[in-house]
Amino acid sequence: MKPFLTALIRKKAINDDTRIDHGSGELKRSLGLFSLVMLGVGATIGTGIFFAMAEAVPKAGPAVLWSFVIASIAAGLTALCYAELSSFIPASGSAYSYTYVSVGEFPAYIVGACLLLEYALAASATAIGWSEYLNNFLQHTIGWSIPLHWRSPLMVSGANGLEMHWGNFNLPPIILVSMCCLLLLRGAKESAMVNGIMVLIKIAILVFFSVIAFSAFNSHNFVPFNPHGMLGHTGETGMGIVPAAGTIFFSFIGLDTVATAGAESNNPKRNVPLGIMLALLIVVAAYILVATAAMGAQPVAAFIGQEAGLSAILENVTGQKWPAILLSAGAIISVFSVTLVLIYGQTRILFVIGRDGLIPKVFQTVHPKTLSPVANTLIVSVMVGLIAGFVDSSYLWDMVSMGTLVAFSLVSIGVTVMRLKSPELVRGFTLPFGPWVIPSLSVLACAWIVVGLSSITYTIFAVWIGFAVLGYAIYGIQNSKLALKGT
Repeated sequence: MKPFLTALIRKKAINDDTRIDHGSGELKRSLGLFSLVMLGVGATIGTGIFFAMAEAVPKAGPAVLWSFVIASIAAGLTALCYAELSSFIPASGSAYSYTYVSVGEFPAYIVGACLLLEYALAASATAIGWSEYLNNFLQHTIGWSIPLHWRSPLMVSGANGLEMHWGNFNLPPIILVSMCCLLLLRGAKESAMVNGIMVLIKIAILVFFSVIAFSAFNSHNFVPFNPHGMLGHTGETGMGIVPAAGTIFFSFIGLDTVATAGAESNNPKRNVPLGIMLALLIVVAAYILVATAAMGAQPVAAFIGQEAGLSAILENVTGQKWPAILLSAGAIISVFSVTLVLIYGQTRILFVIGRDGLIPKVFQTVHPKTLSPVANTLIVSVMVGLIAGFVDSSYLWDMVSMGTLVAFSLVSIGVTVMRLKSPELVRGFTLPFGPWVIPSLSVLACAWIVVGLSSITYTIFAVWIGFAVLGYAIYGIQNSKLALKGT
């Protein structure tokens, strides 16, 4: 029993993920600070603003602004923890790699499972939302709508639970995922360059939206400001500020994406922590600005079930089609950027887990010319595409938040563990107030948001973790590189 328990907590040395030999199992270090910041912003801005408002506003009313603040604080505390760990563990795999070094192999495997859940479902949910803005753009430009059965999922959320709508297939997300896959196969540098351009476009579009929406600002839309309280009143399941924060928290996944690029950064000890913090500042400013403008431009009831929400707001405010067309075009580009970076992050996490021997070797194989994980990218893209094509996005948002919150919590714990275990290590960035204050606040903030998630989210998450534990028991524990080394 003791050897088994020892295997569960065996740890990887810090320098195990810092190789730069560009062999058949290594990635190419080609990303600078700007590319890292754009990866973080690209994976974050777009999801929460373009889609989640329709999910979160009905839960919290105008107090959804506090939901964004709560989610931002939790993400900010965690971002500081990421910054310290990434300053002396310059590896791909983000939370997975940090946990492997600080806590041990089995906890790292569970974090890896959380990250895979978070990235795959976030990419699928985001790709699903792309359909709304693409259809809106086509309606306003050429007067044609994508047939409903070609932009609706097979499995949808109905009044009586899961409903099967045979003959439905959401085609646009499949097209989007395929385009992202082709671009990623060309390599990280090319993908990062295209992403950077798209991020600058999306920021300009959101500023454009805010300027026009504020011209129709009506303070009466904020009354009553907090109709459902923090956790909902009696009988209001899933309502309130905290549940809404849980719904939108997934949109801060981009902070983790910066850390997944540690092995492809040309100066990871400096640029990864700095990239995380800069991305956070840009994201928080954009979210609060756009959410305030949107809430001021229309009443809460208008958000319920609203498709292509920001585009619809501009059309209602101006009474003209061209602002809605421009915003829909911007959203199409923005969501492409988000989906691209999320799939990228998923493949890099699988790459590192595969290199550690915990999953089959196919996930760590890279193309000799582009140094990109080809088979890995194809497998991830097929999985993301199938989920996006057949599943209703309403099932995905809270699951993404659950995976993100669990991973973020373990990263925060890892900071304290490494401070106590290896205080002599040179850190490029060190948390203020000692090893306990910020990590503890980060864990508490994440736990507070988790409390507001639905019971079905807990059930699905438990099933997923059960499969992960089974996979580790059958394959990972005996094929781990540390096991083969006799560690």
